[in-house]
Amino acid sequence: MGKLGKKARKFAKKNLQSVLKRKRKVKSFFKKKSSKRDERDAAESEEDTMELSNRRNQESIDTEDTSLDAIFREDDSDMDGDDSGSDGYLSEDPSSTPTAENESYLEENGAGVELSAQNQEILLELENKRKKLERLKAKDPEFLRFLESNDKGLKPFKNKDAYSDDDETSDDGMESADDEGANNNKMLTSSAVSSWCHLVKEQHSVPALISLLNGYRAVCHYGTESTGVLDAVLRHKIQDSETFCKILTILLREADNIFRGMLGISSSNCKKGTILELKNTSKWKTLRPLIKSYLRSTLFMLNQATDSDILVFSLTRLRASIVFFVAFPSLLHRLIKIGVHLWATGKGTLSSQSFLILQDVASVFSSDCFDTCVIKMYKAFIGNCNFVEPVLLKHIQFLRNSFIELCSQDIQKSSSKAMISIQKLARILQSGLQTKKKESVKKICSWQYTNCMDLWVTYISHNIRDFDLQPLLYITIQIINGVAVLFPGPRYLPLRCKCIEWLNHLSAASGIFIPISSLVLDILEYKIGKEGGKPGKDFSFSSAVKLPKYWLKSQNFQEECVFSAIELLTVHFSQWSYHISFPELATIPVIRLRKFHAKSNTESLQRVVKRFIDLVEQNIEFVQKKRDDVAFSPIDQQSVDAFLQLEKCSSNAPYTQYYKNVMEKAASRSLMMNGKISFLAQKKLKRKRGQLPSNKVEVSVNGAKVDGKK
Repeated sequence: MGKLGKKARKFAKKNLQSVLKRKRKVKSFFKKKSSKRDERDAAESEEDTMELSNRRNQESIDTEDTSLDAIFREDDSDMDGDDSGSDGYLSEDPSSTPTAENESYLEENGAGVELSAQNQEILLELENKRKKLERLKAKDPEFLRFLESNDKGLKPFKNKDAYSDDDETSDDGMESADDEGANNNKMLTSSAVSSWCHLVKEQHSVPALISLLNGYRAVCHYGTESTGVLDAVLRHKIQDSETFCKILTILLREADNIFRGMLGISSSNCKKGTILELKNTSKWKTLRPLIKSYLRSTLFMLNQATDSDILVFSLTRLRASIVFFVAFPSLLHRLIKIGVHLWATGKGTLSSQSFLILQDVASVFSSDCFDTCVIKMYKAFIGNCNFVEPVLLKHIQFLRNSFIELCSQDIQKSSSKAMISIQKLARILQSGLQTKKKESVKKICSWQYTNCMDLWVTYISHNIRDFDLQPLLYITIQIINGVAVLFPGPRYLPLRCKCIEWLNHLSAASGIFIPISSLVLDILEYKIGKEGGKPGKDFSFSSAVKLPKYWLKSQNFQEECVFSAIELLTVHFSQWSYHISFPELATIPVIRLRKFHAKSNTESLQRVVKRFIDLVEQNIEFVQKKRDDVAFSPIDQQSVDAFLQLEKCSSNAPYTQYYKNVMEKAASRSLMMNGKISFLAQKKLKRKRGQLPSNKVEVSVNGAKVDGKK
């Protein structure tokens, strides 16, 4: 029999049972053989994997998420145990007033849940008894006539959706909302509020304080939908705006003093140990649910109100009661969350007051809450600086400065967070430098990346004199130089200028020489368009990291290149103008500036460059002359550091005066440019802003307004 053809061999290989059986045997044999080699080949496979990963590193350095706020994701857990809809209604029944013996009422966690479950069981039992009574009435009509004849005033049982405590009208000054009893809501009146306040202040009456707090809770929940059986039934109604304002202002102003007076704590005492010592006392067990109700209601209002005046007033008064949050960790976490949100999104006084709350939390609960505050504020800062407009520039600067102020409370902890963030920035930059992918480069040339760099540069500059932040300093300098190298083109002039400003800032703060002359002088080499071109449109450098293409051919671009270079070099030279090595530092930049001056045909630019060259040369001669007269050796570091220190303190040298003049002109030029842009941006923002929704109700409180839904 001859050989099989190609098609026949292929068919046999795929379909004959004998062939498949032989293949399975061979496969199992090699499996056994390879299992013996596993241990021997483990090290080799690891090396191969490392080599493969290093080769793939060229294409993508980081497979993980490169978002800047993802590094702290694991620390961002929310504790919402107390975030219930009813928000702490207090029973006004005298028999159920919280006492020292009522321990179940005072449990920190789970008390509300247990009480609610107990109420549900009682309601179900009552409902079953009502059904039995109805069945008995249907079976025995004589029994029904007997009941009607003996108790004509018997009211039918309420179902579980309408069950509540009996209303008290005359004693507490509360009026029934419905005479027939169908509606069990209570009416808050101004006279009732006044009588409660009198009883609380004069007699320290706990029932009156409970009524006040329930009224305050109704005010804080005004306009929101109820979310529970008891909440729907027991919610109070507010008679008018005067009552609304009265109970709101009274509780916010007086609640802290009332609680402190009843507990015997001075108003200046903000130590958490004081509250911890009171935890086992009968006074604290009585007042604990009342304090909790006040704090929860205030936090709920802070989460709902939109008027900045009310928010500022509430934050100011809540700040006085910050020490009470020791007993309520979940409420403390919610306070941090709300405070960070208002700090990042608020404006002016609201943002400042929110920061003061966070600062107090971080100082009073240092070890417990400092990390949480830093992480949440960092993430809020990153989330609110994706886009920068001249109108928002001051707010972003405030966020940066206040965050650094908080971090400065504990440098050891904050520096570890800074290192994590800066290493993340370094990985993103490394990915951009190696892969040059559009997505990676876009992440670096973004406001989020730029503002994050600016944040840590300011942090290092602010603290490096007092603390050892050298590792952070060196990594940051490398990142800044890498960003400048990655974006050398003329369109990235604003980003390059920012990089040089950061290096100047770090050099001045640390006293370490950082060479920036080559980065600055490269700006003068940009050649786009002809000299003497038409002026371009107004453009704000402070709110851009990249220039539009049309601006590159304008006269403004050429002027900006020269002015920026002169200003940056002036700052750099001013730091070292009294140093013994200034002649060597300035020689090469002066040579390159002379070449630029000779090539330029624009008289205004020539004049600026020539003046700078003349002043630098004068300073070189001044330092050289003083240096020729010294008697110490270059290795005498102490004498080198003391060189020209007296002249530096006097600040009368020509170059120092020139530096001040240049900085004043730069500031006025920036203000004029940003003023024009900011005026246009404000007009655009006003057009975008909508009016308050139609379902909002405004109630004025001493000139302020409270918003609620109808």
